[in-house]
Parts: sequence; structure tokens; C-alpha cells
Amino acid sequence: MAVKNTSGMIPYCHPVPVMSIDFNFEIDEAKIIVTCRVKAIYRTGVEMEAINGVQVALLTIWDMVKYLEKDETGNYPNTSIGNINVVYKRKGDSYTS
Repeated sequence: MAVKNTSGMIPYCHPVPVMSIDFNFEIDEAKIIVTCRVKAIYRTGVEMEAINGVQVALLTIWDMVKYLEKDETGNYPNTSIGNINVVYKRKGDSYTS
């Protein structure tokens, strides 16, 4: 849903007719790596859609597991979201991790 709704979430980002979306999740003891590949037959890249998909996936994961880390003050001392990168971009195709 996040990928398809990117234009409604980011000002001046135009709607793109997305053809396919593929997510991959790599889980180890210290981190979760989320990758999202978005394809579209269009005149522009779809990196914003892929970035948005990764960010919302990570926020969803955080929301589901935050109770495991929440400390006595209500904070999360170790959890963070970062290092989101566009790994590959070509007109109509983007791979983000």
C-alpha cells in the first residue's frame, strides 16, 4: 500500500502506474534488512516508491516489536531505522535497501 500511495504522501510526487512490487526481508540477530524492488512502465524512475515502501515496512516492523525493547521511561534505547539507500535505478525500475 505504501508504494502505491507514495504520491499521496509526498508533496509534488506524481502518481506512477506501478507494474510490480517485490519485498525481501533478511533477518539476523542484530538487524532486519528490507529491500523493495518496484517496476513500472513509465517515463520516470520509481525510486521514491521503493524508498517509501522500505520506510513503511521498517516502521511496521518497529510497531509490531517495540514492546520488546521499551524501557521503564517509555523509550527505545537501541532500535533505529537508518542507512536506506537506492541500490539500483533505471527508468521504470528501482531497487532500494
